[in-house]
Amino acid sequence: MGERELILDGMSVEDVMRILGATGAEAKDTASPVRRSVEPREASGTTPARADEAPADSSDWRAILRAAGNEPSRATTIARLDAPAASAAPGAPTPPVPPPSQPSSTPPAPDDLDDADAPEDAAAGPPAYVMRPTPQATPRVRPTPPAAGEPPSGIAVGTASRELFGGPLSGVTTLEQLAELIAKCTKCPLYKTATKPVPGQGSPTAELVCVGEAPGENEDKSGLAFVGQAGQLLTKILAAINLQREDVFICNVLKHRPPGNRNPMPQEVEACSPYLVRQLEVIRPKVIVAFGTFAAQTLLETKLSIGKLRGSVHKYYGIPLIVTYHPAALLRNPAWKRPTWEDVQLARRILDRAAGA
Repeated sequence: MGERELILDGMSVEDVMRILGATGAEAKDTASPVRRSVEPREASGTTPARADEAPADSSDWRAILRAAGNEPSRATTIARLDAPAASAAPGAPTPPVPPPSQPSSTPPAPDDLDDADAPEDAAAGPPAYVMRPTPQATPRVRPTPPAAGEPPSGIAVGTASRELFGGPLSGVTTLEQLAELIAKCTKCPLYKTATKPVPGQGSPTAELVCVGEAPGENEDKSGLAFVGQAGQLLTKILAAINLQREDVFICNVLKHRPPGNRNPMPQEVEACSPYLVRQLEVIRPKVIVAFGTFAAQTLLETKLSIGKLRGSVHKYYGIPLIVTYHPAALLRNPAWKRPTWEDVQLARRILDRAAGA
């Protein structure tokens, strides 16, 4: 009978017996869906005393329940029907559930009923009928909805109380020093095929950092991150939220171009990540925007798709991180421009709140 409760005093004897599994003369109707749901209890040997032992012409449903061994107390007049039958013995057939379209004489449940004693683990088997006292009925407690316009919290990587990176680069205190180290880096083979290193560029005191995947052909030639058509679109995106390229810091996870713009290899990410982490620690931005699946998955240490990551406020060592589509992807699929606009607006709101704090 689902989550509904019945007022027994307002029902006929036949309906009460049919619902509670008693087998009086009127409850033997095999066409009743409730009666069919009780049959497995009889097969498993857990059927209570039969109600047809009570006088058939009794007009008092309490007398029939008393004869069936289900006498309620004076304080309990509401029967909660959590399941059609009690827990069956191992191997016993599962009682059939009537389809939703089947007519039922049970009145709809009020919205404020308490469901605190609903079973937490369905594997433990359905509970038997539970008699609940009427006078102390507690209204259902509904969760408080989130404030309007507030995005959900996402993945949190690290904590704000520790350094982002504490290894050999911990003594590097400026972006210029990091750029010099990146130019000399030979930790992975990418330096052999790249034309120029691309450490990133922008303000050393930027409140927003844009992180992409890896340098492309234009970036490899110029040594600058996010140039070409994708870079021009990024400039327009930033201008739409009142930011100039000179106001932010723009970089990539990888600091050298992979041959043919292929996807980065895990060992390449491992070699380059310390530089990115140290850049973030030196800048200490208010917001990070990860452009593209690869940048988001690398920073958040997850395999979730960008569709599942965007729309939430993640935390990267205490720094709010927003995930959105890469500008190059927007050139291929203009339909993603609207969700990207929503994502950068969220980043702008976080910046504004930080400024007013």
